[in-house]
Amino acid sequence: MLAKVHSATVEGINGLLVEVEVDIAFGLPYFAMVGLPEAAVRESKDRVKAAIKNSGYEFPAHRITVNLAPADLRKVGTAFDLPIAVGIVAAGGLVPEDKLNRYLLLGELSLDGRLRPVPGVLPIVLAAKRAGFFGVVVPVENAREGAVVKGIDVIPVGHLHQAIEFFAGIIEIAPVQVDLESFFQGAQRFDVDLCEVKGQEHAKRALEIAAAGGHNLMLEGPPGSGKTMMARRLPTIMPDLTLDEALETTGIYSVAGLLGKEDGIVIQRPFRAPHHSISDAGLIGGGQIPRPGEVSLAHNGVLFLDELAEFKKNILEGLRQPLEDGAVTISRASSSLSFPADFILVAASNPCPCGFLGDTNHQCSCSATQIQRYRSRISGPLLDRIDMYVEVAAVAFKELSAKDDGESSAAVKARVLRARVIQRQRFADLANVYTNSQMPPKQVKRFCALSPASEQLLEKAVVRLGLSARAFRRIQKIARTIADLAGERNIQTAHIAEAIQYRRLDRKKE
Repeated sequence: MLAKVHSATVEGINGLLVEVEVDIAFGLPYFAMVGLPEAAVRESKDRVKAAIKNSGYEFPAHRITVNLAPADLRKVGTAFDLPIAVGIVAAGGLVPEDKLNRYLLLGELSLDGRLRPVPGVLPIVLAAKRAGFFGVVVPVENAREGAVVKGIDVIPVGHLHQAIEFFAGIIEIAPVQVDLESFFQGAQRFDVDLCEVKGQEHAKRALEIAAAGGHNLMLEGPPGSGKTMMARRLPTIMPDLTLDEALETTGIYSVAGLLGKEDGIVIQRPFRAPHHSISDAGLIGGGQIPRPGEVSLAHNGVLFLDELAEFKKNILEGLRQPLEDGAVTISRASSSLSFPADFILVAASNPCPCGFLGDTNHQCSCSATQIQRYRSRISGPLLDRIDMYVEVAAVAFKELSAKDDGESSAAVKARVLRARVIQRQRFADLANVYTNSQMPPKQVKRFCALSPASEQLLEKAVVRLGLSARAFRRIQKIARTIADLAGERNIQTAHIAEAIQYRRLDRKKE
């Protein structure tokens, strides 16, 4: 007998439908699996056989052939255990096909028949909805994740026999319901606040501009000056995630297997801070089976690279594409996958190996050669893609001991939101452009028109600092963001002057 069960696999962050065909024929006992399965899928034969027997069903002592179609699509992961097991039971005549054809199944089986959670449920549920399925049967631990997709039933199953009895009409299982509004009500309950940062007003101003316009930022200063502290508070002044952004971010975390049991959806903007010993595959993404890296896990959020000069140079060079395109493309001999990677980069670095160059409280012990070698670890093309550079000095005792708190994250965020509203209206007719930092050159010319005095000031800066065309455009974008924060329709000379101040890194090349 022949049975067909619907399932899916994940390629990149997209769910792709797979049809599981199970044929049971007379002959010597044999279990064959075809359709380009990788190791974890091939091993499912032993899990499925034990799970069926331990769930109280008879495993057919015949020739069993399982085909995963389409055959040219590589099947990865353990999510095919449940559809294969249900297909074998259905081929024996215990499950009617009419109800089975309306649902998509996925889940990993234990030897006793219990279902274990699998990664990538959200992209698969979205694919099932687009394909017109009535519902999706998933492990209980994955149910909240899948249920954030409206318009399709998500059936939670804890054991193989529950799935079989559900399709046989013996029991009814209510689909899981989640209240998305309740998820987002606590979205911005952060444990940190910008008011906790003492002093550093110029650096906090740079954080506000970065949050308002989506600009990349580099902080340079001695140890203990508050670089990491400020970077961790950047998400607190950024706009809340929209539902579309939350679903996209959740899909990445789902594929990476980083979504918690109780987390149906990612509700806060990600903040990722990888250690400088990370590999290129860990930061950019990749592996034998390509997985999203830290740049993709930071999508719609913040990627913080502390001690930037300590990262391997080849790894840092891999940041060029995501900083420019907002995506990462990983090519293999058989396929090419793209992962979204649109984030705000916050880099922190010491001014020299010992960290005390220019510090009035400590004497630098580094030679000129050591300083030059240390700074050369970060290439010019990479620095050119960082919009803003801020020198962070050690905080004075008077500021540290001050009893009054600084401006709160909520107050700064209110200004950021007003600037974002202006940008959203400005780019309403443009696809995939939401902030000033994303403006293509054609739109920079349109929306960043300068007065003769502003143009003259910018010309002097370009000549004196030897700015590249990319840096020239970035100054205009930063000035546009500063004007938006001020509620100004036109870019003023003061806005250009402040924007130029954030290119101090170019001045060090003189």
